[in-house]
Amino acid sequence: MMPETIQDKVSTITDVLKTEEAICYIKDNFSKRLALSLNLVNVSAPIAVLDGTGINDDLNGIEKPVSFSIKSIGGQKALIVQSLAKWKRMRLKEFHIEPGKGILTDMRAIRPDEDLDPIHSIYVDQWDWEKCILPGQRTLQYLKSTVENIYEALKATETDVCRMYPWLTPELPDKIHFIHADELLKQFPDLTVKQRETKIAQSYGAVFIIGIGANLSNGQPHDGRAPDYDDWSTINEDGYYGLNGDIILWNPILQSAFEISSMGIRVNKEALEKQLEIKGCTYKKNLLFHRMLLEDQLPMSIGGGIGQSRVCMFFLKKIHIGEVQSSIWPVTTFKQSENKQIKLL
Repeated sequence: MMPETIQDKVSTITDVLKTEEAICYIKDNFSKRLALSLNLVNVSAPIAVLDGTGINDDLNGIEKPVSFSIKSIGGQKALIVQSLAKWKRMRLKEFHIEPGKGILTDMRAIRPDEDLDPIHSIYVDQWDWEKCILPGQRTLQYLKSTVENIYEALKATETDVCRMYPWLTPELPDKIHFIHADELLKQFPDLTVKQRETKIAQSYGAVFIIGIGANLSNGQPHDGRAPDYDDWSTINEDGYYGLNGDIILWNPILQSAFEISSMGIRVNKEALEKQLEIKGCTYKKNLLFHRMLLEDQLPMSIGGGIGQSRVCMFFLKKIHIGEVQSSIWPVTTFKQSENKQIKLL
């Protein structure tokens, strides 16, 4: 369904071909700035991985990946990736990446369980990145400095986009605000998670919410996280759980919070064991990725994903993600879009 709050709002660039050109410009610009900012090198990314290895990501633990069998290898089952958090960490080892450097991939995924709306699609495209760090850098301070580097790349890209298309105006504030999910809960105890995100995003324009996955003081997590990539169980320097979080912007077109990235310092051996226990899935210790981590075969790392379509949607002031990516939508969505002069790709 198209929200009524955007009924009379029409995106600035209405020509589909010009929109495609602008999308290409944004993706090229930001990926280069991100690689420079975080010292990353571009590498190839898989569209599928073998089942039974633990390499594919469970996201918040409920999404079912698309699967298929491969005739040429005895019908072995493979999974369309949902994200590449664990695959990237294994790649760091294979490429012998040293601390302070990392990799950047152009990830494509299918998430068939996604609830479709103006900001969610079954097709996911994101910049997936992973960077080697030293054990001593598994800190909140290092997490924040990395977020700030990403935000600077976003700001610089927004400036370039507005110069290229002068009818667009910049929206991002000078700095990104940091807050822990439990602090946010204490500020707005009577609001839902999404309402809290909207309040804080509207107040600051750009916010990084720390600690996604562990239970908060109300006994509930801010949002779900799989137990085997982000570290959401370690107590950080501020006394709260978590070395991970989400980058959320205020979207003036949608008048709501707008998540563009999930990221964090990755689990070490101790955090993995703890989080597998919390989630009741200690059986995963026998999978390839988990065995490698528990046997100290994988480097310490930080990483995340940044939504490509979300970033393009934000900079181009689009009101539906289908305006910046080609996906599958119900017939009703196409009809509503036509009625509101919204051109889906």
